[in-house]
Amino acid sequence: MKFAAFKTNAASNEILVGIVSEDGQSIEELAFDSAQAATGVAAVVQAQAQGRPLPSPGSRHAMASVKLLAPFPRPARNILCVGKNYFDHAKEFAQSGFDSSAKPGDDIPTDPIFFTKVPESVIATGDPIVIPKGVSEAIDYEAELAVIIGKKGKGISESDAMSYVWGYTIVNDVTARDWQNRHKQWFMGKSFDTFCPMGPWAVTKDSCQGENTAVRCFVNGERRQNAVTTDLIFKIPQLIATVSAGITLYPGDIIATGTPVGVGIGFKPPKYLKSGDRVRVEIDGIGAIENPVV
Repeated sequence: MKFAAFKTNAASNEILVGIVSEDGQSIEELAFDSAQAATGVAAVVQAQAQGRPLPSPGSRHAMASVKLLAPFPRPARNILCVGKNYFDHAKEFAQSGFDSSAKPGDDIPTDPIFFTKVPESVIATGDPIVIPKGVSEAIDYEAELAVIIGKKGKGISESDAMSYVWGYTIVNDVTARDWQNRHKQWFMGKSFDTFCPMGPWAVTKDSCQGENTAVRCFVNGERRQNAVTTDLIFKIPQLIATVSAGITLYPGDIIATGTPVGVGIGFKPPKYLKSGDRVRVEIDGIGAIENPVV
């Protein structure tokens, strides 16, 4: 199933949550109270984690008549992200001269590299990615599958990890490469406002084969990234086991699993995003998000 957060019009302050039709042409509103609905699809995840039935469906809205929001308009916690998790991308990043995480010859990590993005960086499909004028012009895209955690857990084993997965969504891990390099860590350059397009909705894990699905990215119609999640260095169960070894995971936590080869920094010269560009990320089993750059 697909669940979305939305507004009935762009000017409305009321966030609604609903079930997206199979054909993607309509949304059936769920009768959450306003406080629950304000959390977006997290309201669905929390209800199911607590064994509560979902509210009865109500009004049906044509997709063309609503404004989609990010499925988690403001996640409860920082988004957990994984760096250098595809073999070819790890190599291209190491060769770019911007990789402060590895020594020469240490291109492929031996353990998952985690960092986070602040909740306030999240935007919806259709919203603009804003180049911070006078701050950075080295803005890059990173198409990623994001895992949504469905129940509380700590010390989760790899063999049990997939039972903690509620579903998936799409994330574009937009990055200021110069800040990433200058500060010798990734949090700052990953967390600027608008640097986490997410959506268009969240899907339950039976709708998307997260461990074997295709991830693609296009800039102005040119395909830049094209990979399958079977190529991940560290698979989803290992990521969950690694982070949960010392950090309790909660329903609604989000783990972005890493980006494949083809990011802008990998080209010579780099193909950074510029005003007027459009970035589209597609993942089979979920759909697509597309954002203009301003």
